[in-house]
Amino acid sequence: MTHEILVIPGDGIGQEVVPAAVRVLQAVEADLAFVEGEAGDHVAAETGEPLPQEIRERAAEADATLFGAAGDSAADVVLPLREVVGSFANVRPARAYPGVDALKPETDLVFVRENTEGVYSGIESEIAEGVTTLTRVITERASRRIAEFGFEHAAENGYENVTVAHKANVMRVTDGLFLETAEAVAAKRGADYDTALMDALAMHVIMHPEDYGVVICPNLAGDVLSDLAAGLVGGLGLLPSANVGPDNAMFEPVHGTAPDIAGQGIANPSATILSAAMLLEHLGYDDEGQRVRAAVEGVLADGPRTPDLGGEATTGDVTDAVIDRL
Repeated sequence: MTHEILVIPGDGIGQEVVPAAVRVLQAVEADLAFVEGEAGDHVAAETGEPLPQEIRERAAEADATLFGAAGDSAADVVLPLREVVGSFANVRPARAYPGVDALKPETDLVFVRENTEGVYSGIESEIAEGVTTLTRVITERASRRIAEFGFEHAAENGYENVTVAHKANVMRVTDGLFLETAEAVAAKRGADYDTALMDALAMHVIMHPEDYGVVICPNLAGDVLSDLAAGLVGGLGLLPSANVGPDNAMFEPVHGTAPDIAGQGIANPSATILSAAMLLEHLGYDDEGQRVRAAVEGVLADGPRTPDLGGEATTGDVTDAVIDRL
């Protein structure tokens, strides 16, 4: 069966790292067909719409989407794309790799982030001049779904430690519901877990990342904490992510458009290639996904490396090295 992959490079270095990841996907023995699409600031400048309806429809019809990054239009591109593919879980591994100058080499954790609500629900208002409000939405259904996904992800991938992040001491109703629902899921599964206030967790993850495995988070907390963890392992250029839905998914690096280096050919493609490895595994190509991950790890350990990791290699140099290892 041929799986159709929608490829959306987006803006900035997305135009460089996504084609690199596609080259790697083409180098493995997987039955994939690629469909090109565009979205982002440059599309908005040309058409007035950052995410054309045609691209939305392609994302809904494809088996998976590989996305790069969007600039000022990110909220108008990424959030709708996640909605189109039905993504309720954002999976963000943060792992230190041999050969990379990591602040905490023992780091190996995964943030499982609720992807549909919280403060990203988009309910904002200006109720008077100079006075604005934001409505934070937490539902039992979404909280249960992300908790079940998180505990299952931990079990399937051998993570013994599961932590539920929250701020129920202040947001007593909304995060209270999130916490209570996650605890009920754990009790039903007979699963061990810890809970942690998200602000205290930010400190403890920095000091002792080895104490954590899978961290189940509300939307904003997962976004912030996973970026924080990137600092432990060598930067955002190493963090992939998956936006998982019941029947569809989108894969993207955690980093943004990096306008300061866009167009120079020196962007680190590792996060996007690792996202492609997650795409392969999502589609059932487990061996191929593991091979891609092993090839990236080998290149990170032995070089060549892009400037963000202290080297002088280009995006193409690193991509060629990964393909050579494959």
